[in-house]
Amino acid sequence: MSYRYKGGRIDPNAVTPSNSSQTGAASATWTLQERVQASVWPTAGQAAAPPSIEYLVVSGGGGGGTTNNGAGEGGGGGGGFVTASGYQVIEGYTYTVVVGAGGTGGNAGGSTNGSQSRFGGISPYGGGVGGGTNARWYGGSGGGANYSNSEGFYGAAGQGKNGGAGSSSANYGGGGGGGAGAVGGNASAGVGGNGGNGSASSISGSSVTYAGGRGGGTRGSSGGAGGTGGGGLGSRSDRAATSGTANTGGGGGGIGEGNGQSKIAGAGGSGIVIIRYSDTYRLATSTTGSPTIATSGGFRVYSWTSSGSITF
Repeated sequence: MSYRYKGGRIDPNAVTPSNSSQTGAASATWTLQERVQASVWPTAGQAAAPPSIEYLVVSGGGGGGTTNNGAGEGGGGGGGFVTASGYQVIEGYTYTVVVGAGGTGGNAGGSTNGSQSRFGGISPYGGGVGGGTNARWYGGSGGGANYSNSEGFYGAAGQGKNGGAGSSSANYGGGGGGGAGAVGGNASAGVGGNGGNGSASSISGSSVTYAGGRGGGTRGSSGGAGGTGGGGLGSRSDRAATSGTANTGGGGGGIGEGNGQSKIAGAGGSGIVIIRYSDTYRLATSTTGSPTIATSGGFRVYSWTSSGSITF
């Protein structure tokens, strides 16, 4: 058997046309299959584009719940959290990357769900806003219920957990927002529910927890604690609600105004998009959005904290 050059590189698996069973007698004519092989065979010294990638997509966390009276509102839910390997990509195709913003932390019902992040066709829901006068309680992870609701709000299957229940007992209490890894805590008399914990991922090269829920607010002295993964504190009589950590998808704290504390709920944290593939494959031909690009543990890792794109 003799070998043949294809695209500047020897292909030991291809026979010459004269030895090909498709061409019959000695001939300089290539078959259609051989022409296709020649067009895609890598040039000598040039690594191939990856056939598939691993991804982590986390959407923005939900804002904390508010009402006009600040009587113990729910914490915001963590943003939808999805991760998997084996996502097939096409060489030369440009994939859009969207990093979702955290939900706003308003007053008198002005809070919102988190915005969706996206890589290609992967786009989890934004975190659910905490219960208050809002009607948008459902999200990647559910927002905590306000003091008048005995059941937390739902998270999306495979993306996050439900929020915790509220309490109408003395000094009221809002439920904690759900996290990617755990449900939000229920409130009790004068105590806001704790936010649910997020989920950890090592796709970046080190273990980081994302999409934690926020604590519920209270008029008492014990606002809910934030869940791990960017979730923060609910308001209490001597403490204002806090916002989710940027680029974690953590939810915003619910309010529980008292003693002059602000009736502004905490905003949700923005999301993040990370992909990686084996470093035996070449770098992407182009990116936008200024991703952080690193090589770690045998992988090429691209991390976006603002929207952009990638072409393999």
